Amino acid sequence: MASQAQTPVSSSSAFFNGDTIPYYTLPVVDIVAFLPATASDEARNYIKLRRDVIKAYPYAKIASAELSYINETVSTIKTEREKKKFIKEQENIMKAQFEKDLRNLTYTQGKILIKLINRETGNTSYELVKELRGSLQAFFWQSIARLFTANLKSQYDPQGEDKMIEQIVQSIERGELSVRN
Repeated sequence: MASQAQTPVSSSSAFFNGDTIPYYTLPVVDIVAFLPATASDEARNYIKLRRDVIKAYPYAKIASAELSYINETVSTIKTEREKKKFIKEQENIMKAQFEKDLRNLTYTQGKILIKLINRETGNTSYELVKELRGSLQAFFWQSIARLFTANLKSQYDPQGEDKMIEQIVQSIERGELSVRN
């Protein structure tokens, strides 16, 4: 069973027998419990999708921030050789920090991460690898992804097939769902 603490929407105070008593109006809280075997497949699929988005979303935010940092820094570096060296150093730092966690993602969480990276950066994962590491690396990683039924060229479609993901992400951004890694 899980519940979510919320911040008060409004507050006031009341007087009772000479004491001031604070009074808070809280927003509605969703309480999610174990789904019985009779629960609909749709409800079960939503719960699984929400779990997977909550797991993948922080990594997409980190990737977006890291990409911004790399782009800002690379724009100040004069030689191509130094740019490549800097990018490789950043790749090694990120591998050391996140490789173990990312390897523990499920296939579904990995596919969601690919789409969320597109949402956060505006570029597909394939385009990012191609831009930062070159066409050969992009082709290699796309081939690996395809072996695992993923596609680095996946586009995020918040009004179409990724509508539920978008709703979950917006809930996270509003603070209605907590994300922790």
